[in-house]
Amino acid sequence: MTGPSRVRVLISRLDPDLPIPCYAHPGDAGVDLHARTDMLLAPGQRALVPTGVAIALPDGYAAFVHPRSGLAARHGITVLNAPGTVDAGYRGEILVNLLNTDAQSFTIGRGDRIAQLIVQAVSVADFVEVRSLPGSHRGDNGHGASGGFGATPPCDIDSATSTDTKD
Repeated sequence: MTGPSRVRVLISRLDPDLPIPCYAHPGDAGVDLHARTDMLLAPGQRALVPTGVAIALPDGYAAFVHPRSGLAARHGITVLNAPGTVDAGYRGEILVNLLNTDAQSFTIGRGDRIAQLIVQAVSVADFVEVRSLPGSHRGDNGHGASGGFGATPPCDIDSATSTDTKD
């Protein structure tokens, strides 16, 4: 079995005292982004937190800023526009739009790990306008179409992977 594919990403450290993002463990999907400034987030407050890094992604890639699970679970700190998108053409400092959903204020210290950055290959869509879309098993059933929030019935693997469409 082969390991994950690798992509070269150019990085500019805008603050030489902060570490370059790196993977904490083998197999990790994301690297930690660090806060460049101290900040106090009051309950319900949001703020753009600078990270001290800018990147240049190759064409065909994007980076996505995700919340850190520990900050979310322990302190209610999340990324408001999760995931935040860093396009291949963007060359500015990566800013993280943090939101404090907790009832307590939260202090962010300079150098604290505040979010994760995941680099992914992306496709460019060729949109083709049509008068009507082909049918599918799900159709136009959207929000809540799978039956709400309770326990789900056992999956029928054969019907879940069927390519049949309803007309």
